[in-house]
Amino acid sequence: MIEVIGSDYCPSKIVCVGRNYIDHAKELGNEVPTAPLLFLKAPSSFVPDGKAIVLPEQSSQVEHEAELGIVIAKQCKGLADDADITEYIKGLTCVNDVTARDVQRNDVQFTRGKSFDTFCPIGPHIVADLDLTDISVVCRVNGEIRQSGRTSQMVFSPAYLIRYISRQMTLMPGDVIATGTPAGVSKLSAGDICEVEIEGIGILSNPIIAAKD
Repeated sequence: MIEVIGSDYCPSKIVCVGRNYIDHAKELGNEVPTAPLLFLKAPSSFVPDGKAIVLPEQSSQVEHEAELGIVIAKQCKGLADDADITEYIKGLTCVNDVTARDVQRNDVQFTRGKSFDTFCPIGPHIVADLDLTDISVVCRVNGEIRQSGRTSQMVFSPAYLIRYISRQMTLMPGDVIATGTPAGVSKLSAGDICEVEIEGIGILSNPIIAAKD
């Protein structure tokens, strides 16, 4: 089953997992977490495939982060460590966890640097019945590969994350879990085209523009 994500898509929350690939944690000079590092992006940061990512005036270092997104099918709360997560997954999608890196570092916590309007492209589709355990995650900027990894390289697997997050907060239908990004994050500039491609899902493509544009 394939469902297109349109501009009216509105998850109640976007739950993100930081430093979930060892090489990405290292490239930013961070330790690998011993438990999932969770943070939220504002739902108002969402844009669909094809819409522009707007570079805010508050940042001079906006970066891409290609991620596998898990879309929740039904209310999910308090799952046990061995719970079957299949019924809670509506499907998989592409996510770009766009980040104002300088803002993130200055603030220490992640909310502002991750939640500017247009900082969460999601799409182009939700695809059901894909294997989460070993699929490729790639980011290209102007056709050049910047990030390339596989979900098998995650510190915490997608199944583990669903169960873990469900014990911290109730996941609702349509909520998105962004599962972490491989190494290779880099700066985006006005005029760039950023693509996130995930095996079996397709390509999420967004142009980059300056705020004044």
